[in-house]
Amino acid sequence: MKTLKLRHVVLIISAIIIADQALKIWIKTTYPTGEVLRVFGMDWFRLHFIENPGMAWGWKFGNETGKIILTLFRLAAVIFGTWYLGRIVKQQYKRGFIICASLIYVGALGNLIDSMFYGMIFDKGLTYDPAISNYLQYSGVAEFSSNGYSPFLHGSVVDMFYFPLFKGHYPSWFPFVGGDEFEFFSAIFNIADASISIGVITLLLFQKKFFKKVKPRESHPVVETSSEVNDKVQVL
Repeated sequence: MKTLKLRHVVLIISAIIIADQALKIWIKTTYPTGEVLRVFGMDWFRLHFIENPGMAWGWKFGNETGKIILTLFRLAAVIFGTWYLGRIVKQQYKRGFIICASLIYVGALGNLIDSMFYGMIFDKGLTYDPAISNYLQYSGVAEFSSNGYSPFLHGSVVDMFYFPLFKGHYPSWFPFVGGDEFEFFSAIFNIADASISIGVITLLLFQKKFFKKVKPRESHPVVETSSEVNDKVQVL
């Protein structure tokens, strides 16, 4: 059975977290929010810088209270994930399962870093306005600063990958949204989001292989006998 050692897991996690944070910091300190570039001039592969206060893929979770709950949940998940990864490596789970668990873990960790610290180390970011019960966008390019835009646990997550593959309209007979315009793929995400999604999807696709039960070997009882056995005696 192929498995991974702990140092291999640490290497995977380190490589992804460095790539995730390096890209986020480069985007945030180089460009204002909005479209950054179209990769190789293609309309369907863009870097589009946005920030979101909520979950992966830009989903929101209520107001500031919801955001704190979400951040604390991420923190608890990372703490549990640290213990769990050590456990499955020690127990020599299958390599594919350990890699998937590592991808989910590092995805949660990548976005947790944004939520915990970005509000404290950058001078610009999304800020919540209770008067309108919503988050306020900002203009200009953010810089590192000891005077952050929000306290601990209140930072916003940086997203940038945008793949608008095609646009169209729902058929007129479609319930509720008939005739409305739609875009596939409209979500804007980051490396951490992609890591979580790849880990979860792979687990779902290969769960039978990762969790295949090993059938115990059949044991055959041994009957002891004191009878003499030779070429003239047949043992039944």
